[in-house]
Amino acid sequence: MWRVFPVSRPGTALLALALALFCAVAVAEPTVELKVALTFDDLPLNGLLPPGALKSDYARDTIKVLKKHRIPPSYGFIVARQLERDPDGARALQIWVDGGHPLANHTYTHLDLTKNSAEDFQREILRNEPVLELLMAPIQKTVGGKHDWRWFRYPYLHEGDTLEKRRAVRAFLSTSGYRIAQTTLDFEDYYWNSAYARCWMRKDDASIEWLRESYRNAARDFTRFQIQNSRAVFGRDIHHVMLLHLGAFSSHILPDLFRILKEEGFEIVTLEEAQKDPAYDYDPDFAHVRGGTHVELGMQAKNIPWPANAPQLPRDRLTTICN
Repeated sequence: MWRVFPVSRPGTALLALALALFCAVAVAEPTVELKVALTFDDLPLNGLLPPGALKSDYARDTIKVLKKHRIPPSYGFIVARQLERDPDGARALQIWVDGGHPLANHTYTHLDLTKNSAEDFQREILRNEPVLELLMAPIQKTVGGKHDWRWFRYPYLHEGDTLEKRRAVRAFLSTSGYRIAQTTLDFEDYYWNSAYARCWMRKDDASIEWLRESYRNAARDFTRFQIQNSRAVFGRDIHHVMLLHLGAFSSHILPDLFRILKEEGFEIVTLEEAQKDPAYDYDPDFAHVRGGTHVELGMQAKNIPWPANAPQLPRDRLTTICN
């Protein structure tokens, strides 16, 4: 507690006040700035492609938005089967790389580890690599190898329904030089891509406005909820990784997401920067048929109960709107 002593000169009083304020600031609790990396799954495209639309146009429009808002290099996780008999899919990936954003591995066919063997899953990872080696060579040269394509994102966030399978795939990834691109923030944004494409084809402006509002609500509510859960697992604020999907809605709604993240106190960083946090050295070593984010698996491994205040997604309306 500060004590005020009588002083004889105004200058001395001002000096005492200045010292008091300085000391008060010095002992104040430092402000913690949250950090988040944005990652995009299912490139070249997630969700419905309207007749006459091009995957490359969606990629180009999204890259323009990322550039306008000065978003740092953000990984796109590719499913190379989409390139079969589709040169435009390859153009979309080239546009992503030319825009300064790296690519990484999401298996060749978006294979579900829960429904397949570890051996089949490993073959899917390897089958995806030639496209990554080809497309990522220029970006690795221009930035000195700073962004490596050997990052892996599990499709559906399914890391294995048995510990034997989970450990086998993790061992394979480690010996193959991969890092796992974890997820801590996820609001299943893919629901909005096909819904927007349908409503855009019908020119249903009222439904599109509902999609915007529901997306904003989900992004804000789930981000706050998952920050709360991460604190329960790690006992502190961590750097986060947000899972997004590149689709028809991306370029239209991402500016709203960036504004929400800023309002919630986030700085957007690269995946490499986010996963420097020691939280990503933690392995829950927990198998579940439904998988989950890094935080959700940690909660289950540590027997942390699921909070009663969990937000809900309007899944039914998102899957039926504009049908």
